[in-house]
Parts: sequence; C-alpha cells; structure tokens
Amino acid sequence: MALKPEKPPRAPAYEAPAVQKAFELLAMVADSAEGLGVSELSTALGYSKGTIHGIAQALLKAGVLDQNPQRKKLFLGPAIVELAFKSRSYRRTIQQAQPLLDQLRDRVGQTVFLGMLSRSRVMIIAAAEASNPLKISSPPGTSLPVLAGALGKMFLSQFDDEKALQLIRSHGLTPYTPKSITDGKTYLEELARVRREGYAVDDEEYLPGVRAVALSLGNHRGLSLALWAVGFAGSMDRQAMPGIVREVLETAEKLKASLQNGH
Repeated sequence: MALKPEKPPRAPAYEAPAVQKAFELLAMVADSAEGLGVSELSTALGYSKGTIHGIAQALLKAGVLDQNPQRKKLFLGPAIVELAFKSRSYRRTIQQAQPLLDQLRDRVGQTVFLGMLSRSRVMIIAAAEASNPLKISSPPGTSLPVLAGALGKMFLSQFDDEKALQLIRSHGLTPYTPKSITDGKTYLEELARVRREGYAVDDEEYLPGVRAVALSLGNHRGLSLALWAVGFAGSMDRQAMPGIVREVLETAEKLKASLQNGH
C-alpha cells in the first residue's frame, strides 16, 4: 500500500495585532459616555501611549474616531454609523420595520424607536417621530446607555438574576433622575416583573417627565433588536399606558413576523 505524502505543517494564522488593538480601543471608547483620552486608554488597555496615539491617529484620519479639540477626548466618529447603515442587513431591516413603526406612532401618538443592542449601548437604527410639536426626538445613529430606563430592564431581564447582578455591578445603576432604581434587590424585583409581563416600563427613570415602554425583538440577521415608545408623562399617564402597552406588544409581534418572513 502506497503511503500518502505528509502534508506540510500549516503556518500559524496571522492575528493582525494592530487590528486587534484597534478594536479593543474602539470598544473601550464606545463604552464611555464622556470620551477617553490617550492616557486613559493606555492605562486601561495596558499599551504604551505611543501605541495608543498611533492607532488613534489612524482611526481619526479614517473618521472612525472623533476628538474634542479642547479636552482631547476621543469618541466614536461618523464613519462607524455610516458603515453600519450601508450594510444591506441594516437597510433591509429598516425598510421592513419602518411602515410598522409609522403605524404604531399614529396609533399611540408617541415617538417610536427601533434600536440595536451592542456591548453597553443601544443604537437607534430607525424612528417614527410623533407629530406633536412637543415630542421626544432622536435621529438614527444616536446611542443610549444600555442600562438606561426601560431599555436596561428589558436587556437585563433576558439573563438570570446572577448574570444580571454581574452586569449591574459591571455597568452600575446610574441615578439619572430621583426616580431611577439604584438598589440591586429592587431592580431584580423589577426584572422579575418584566419577565412575567413581557415588556419594561420607564417611569421618568432616565429623563425627568418622560415615560417609555420597551421590549425585545430577539436576534435578527445577527442584530439584537429592541422596540420602544417614548413620550412625555402627561400624555403617557395611567389611563393611556395600558393601551400604549397593548399596541406596542401587538406591533412587536407583527414586526417579528415580518422580519422572519422577509429573512
């Protein structure tokens, strides 16, 4: 029997350390609400200031990062959002979702958002703004803290209590308003209610005078999606909230079916 010639050993895969460092830097900047400087990034990531400065300059030139000229803080640049919205996956999702968002907006009279969950932020990818002169308004591309208000409850409710507590300790429960829940035990009780009822409510916990209803749409084409309606407390009072919740839940089911059928 003839022996098969031995295959030459595979060369080790090239790991592109500069690319890995760039993504670590971007993830760190994305997690910061106030931007980060070169020194802060150097300390947090364990790389020299020269290395961080070189990577940051390349990303600034490409528009992937932006910089506050006074404080020298680094933020995510417009190229990140532009690249995301050029994706066919994003465009198809938005095209399928927009008519349903518009219909929900018309039925509840509030601004409606579709967002994508990332590591520690939620990015708005589609919106249907209320027609009232006084309304909540945020354009696609705007990002919010993932643990803010109803979105935070909806996000954490997908995990068991142990994992939820780990994430709470990691991100912290920020007291955005006097009504924000900052006690871990109370927050877990609220998560139990969200799991039981299938939606989360923000009662002026993220912005004073603003209420919201949010729920998860699950994962679609690799995107973890959320739907929420937002309005001023005066128009989202105790009488209006049950109807708004019902409409959001019904739209969520239609939206999930539409996205699933449209692949």
